[in-house]
Amino acid sequence: MAPRIPLPPLGRGQPERTVAVLDVGTSKVSALIALIGGDGAPRVIGSGQKPCLGLKRGTVTDVDKAEMAIRGAIDQAERAAGTQIESVLTSFAAGNLASSMASAEIDISGASITPTDMVTLRQAGRAAIDPRGRTVVHALPALYTMDGLPGVESPLGMHADRLGIDIHVVTADTPAIMNFTRAVAQSHLGISGLVASPLAASMAVLDEEERDIGVALIDIGAGMTSIAVHRFGIAVGVATVPMGSADITDDIAAAFATRRSIAERLKTFDGAAVATTRDQTDPVIIPPASEDGGAEPVKIARAQLVGVIRTRLDMLFGEIARALSSLGFVGPQARRIVLTGGGSDLRSIADFAGTYLGCNVRIGRPRGLNGLPAAQEGTAFATLAGLVLFAAGDQGDVWHQPATAQPSAPRRGLGGVIEKLWGSL
Repeated sequence: MAPRIPLPPLGRGQPERTVAVLDVGTSKVSALIALIGGDGAPRVIGSGQKPCLGLKRGTVTDVDKAEMAIRGAIDQAERAAGTQIESVLTSFAAGNLASSMASAEIDISGASITPTDMVTLRQAGRAAIDPRGRTVVHALPALYTMDGLPGVESPLGMHADRLGIDIHVVTADTPAIMNFTRAVAQSHLGISGLVASPLAASMAVLDEEERDIGVALIDIGAGMTSIAVHRFGIAVGVATVPMGSADITDDIAAAFATRRSIAERLKTFDGAAVATTRDQTDPVIIPPASEDGGAEPVKIARAQLVGVIRTRLDMLFGEIARALSSLGFVGPQARRIVLTGGGSDLRSIADFAGTYLGCNVRIGRPRGLNGLPAAQEGTAFATLAGLVLFAAGDQGDVWHQPATAQPSAPRRGLGGVIEKLWGSL
């Protein structure tokens, strides 16, 4: 039986409290300690960051190295905040994240829908979820129906014969989660919850109107690219592509026989996703791979560097396009894309993505937090910032949060079965 990951019932309107979040990625581990609850935006009081060598494609491959990076990042954040933490809310992007839908319906017999009915419906929805040997990361109510009519935002107090719910379920491979949680546990930290990375990033970079009209968030990390599709105010699908910006770096290193560290600098300072006329003549100097003096630097046109980058981007965005199609992100209202993650810092990548996918594309940077350090205001920290915002809200998770007769805040929109959302657009 797949393990269940406890997610605490989080929400605003509570006394101010401290929360710690952790983003464990292929290239780095980042941590924030913040104060949430009460009035105003969450306030960051401590941050930390360490390079990470213990993961590949978001999956833990060396528990000890991952543990060292986690310990280092948390220690920095604790020192800055002047406090010690016992547990963290952490992101997760590995384990072949996938979306599915679960549905349930209960008999109301024409009566007014009460909070107790909502509890019964949630329990029925939970019972309808079949993880199929995988671990449930999220189970978020997406679509309420009354007598088969979809689009009910808050059914409380209404009359119906039948009350139904569709639930957006996000699952991951259990072994990948177990290895990840082991690395965190060895750092002497508890896990208060796991959050799918693209859902966390969405909290920090998408605005309400984008979520309502329809948008796909694409988070390009070092080893993984994660995707979250939103419609009518909520997330309706997630997917991952096992490719990221580190693949571009490796391609440059291989193409020009240089070291990864040099290739990363070339990508950052001279690279681009779209070539210009000047790139045909502007030179780029490639230092030799060895420093023994036996090799000379090589001079190439910047267009050659851009060509190597474009080849990998064609592969990456080909996979992204297939993932978006599988999530039902099609139609005239499926035209907004937000790029985030460290890979989105590549020059002119928004122009490339817009042309390739036929969508309007912008770059998303984290917002919604007070006191976020300047070093962590970039796209590479969208997931980290989003984790704090996730902790500050009540997500209404059916799988992890206990059912209660107290109604939660109404969720906006239809959400629900992806075909219902996109098929008629």
